[in-house]
Amino acid sequence: MEFTEGYKQTGPCCFSPNARYIAVAADYRLVIRDTISFKVVQLFSCLDKISYIEWALDSEYILCGLYKRPMIQAWSLTQPEWTCKIDEGHAGIAYARWSPDSRHILTTSEFQLRLIVWSLLNTACVHVQGPKHASKGVSFTKDGKYVAVCTRRDCKDYINLLSCHTWEIMGVFAVDTLDLADIEWSPDDSAIVIWDSPLEYKVLIYSPDGRCLHKYQAYESGLGVKSVSWSPCGQFLAVGSYDQMLRVLNHLTWKTFAEFMHLSTVHVHAVLLF
Repeated sequence: MEFTEGYKQTGPCCFSPNARYIAVAADYRLVIRDTISFKVVQLFSCLDKISYIEWALDSEYILCGLYKRPMIQAWSLTQPEWTCKIDEGHAGIAYARWSPDSRHILTTSEFQLRLIVWSLLNTACVHVQGPKHASKGVSFTKDGKYVAVCTRRDCKDYINLLSCHTWEIMGVFAVDTLDLADIEWSPDDSAIVIWDSPLEYKVLIYSPDGRCLHKYQAYESGLGVKSVSWSPCGQFLAVGSYDQMLRVLNHLTWKTFAEFMHLSTVHVHAVLLF
């Protein structure tokens, strides 16, 4: 096994989606290296210490979260002279992410006051009031055409569907949750799964037009859902619960067809694959 020499790093590091580059935070500097030669490709200087790094899907742009300011700075690998700075002022920035088209940045303010979509193509921005979470509660369709944003108002959870082309709200519908935990589109973009907080075992499947296709509840007492994940083909939905059980649902009937127990103590040397 061969190792490179050590490089300075004081913050996060992240590979580009095309695996050609690696971005490393070193104090106020963002260092972009080639993953084959490890030579420095670009070097960017930020206004404060870097707390977060995220590449755009096209690997051309990269954003840096300077959450202490609070501020977002974005850079271009192909146009080093180009720069972008997003400052939310007193509202603060709790989280930032790229849109699938790599030309918009979504920021969530502190205390979930608002979610703002910033365009890199012009100065336009779109506001969504009252996002439910900072880093969760936002899911894009696999084709990148729509985004579902969870919001909360008047003690009720809602799903807002926005077009990623115009960023207009295409529809809003309430969901039957006590305290919505997260949301995820199915791989074929035909359904949306949402699940409740651990205090309430509830997994809900909705169609994009707001119809509830199925409600799943394995039990009523005890902590509920820990994690949910679609299979890549979209035919199965895995639900992990705090009772250490993994339950798999079929996408046609939404019924449980398999259950696996995750042992608290593993006595084998191999990795368990269900």
